[in-house]
Amino acid sequence: MMKWVRKIHKWGSLLIGLQVLIWVISGLTFNVIDHEKASGNTYRQKMIAKQPVPSGVNLLSVEKILQSYPDTIKLTQTTLLSTPYYLLTHKKGLYRHLENNYHLVNATNGQLTQVDEKFAADIAKASYSGPGNIASVTLLTPPIDDFLIQKNPTWQINFSDELETSVYVEQGSGRLVGHSNSDKRFADFFFMLHFMDYGSAGNFNSIQIMLFAFITLWLTLSGLIWTVHMLSKGKYNLK
Repeated sequence: MMKWVRKIHKWGSLLIGLQVLIWVISGLTFNVIDHEKASGNTYRQKMIAKQPVPSGVNLLSVEKILQSYPDTIKLTQTTLLSTPYYLLTHKKGLYRHLENNYHLVNATNGQLTQVDEKFAADIAKASYSGPGNIASVTLLTPPIDDFLIQKNPTWQINFSDELETSVYVEQGSGRLVGHSNSDKRFADFFFMLHFMDYGSAGNFNSIQIMLFAFITLWLTLSGLIWTVHMLSKGKYNLK
């Protein structure tokens, strides 16, 4: 019995020790990297999310829109590329990056608008201030490597600059999810190590963390059992 307790205790110590070493290395990395560069926003410029409606432009009434889309649970007025829209939410996640279901309706003519490849590329260009041109546009479904928490289909717009910048635009809402580049991907690698996100879940509430907690608990219990056993054998003598 004690043979297995000691063996598991030693192997558990090795696993815990390796992860602690990874925490130290990744923690030191976070202290030396440039956090502004690591954000991925080197070439990101501010977009005006909501602009005043120009004089002479009348918006359709909210009541009329809701009559056409009776299953709407939330209506929000937004602006994309200087055009007013109504964003209709039909399925709402706890957070906007979780699974949602939207309709985007032109607020002046009631036309249903799809965030297609061209629309997404125009939004990306409006948020981009770098020297590159658009190299490719791809519609991605989760999981999305650069934004693992994003659970909705998203356009990836890649730019031909030295940082390999990618801009992400949510297909359903036209929301700018964010920018990513080689600096952010480098930092994300160490975040993955630090939070033990080896399954790419996008958070630290993962099987790996639970397993690590279990091994730590066993390490404590087995150490206690081993100590009690040594005491019973007279291995510890107090002078």
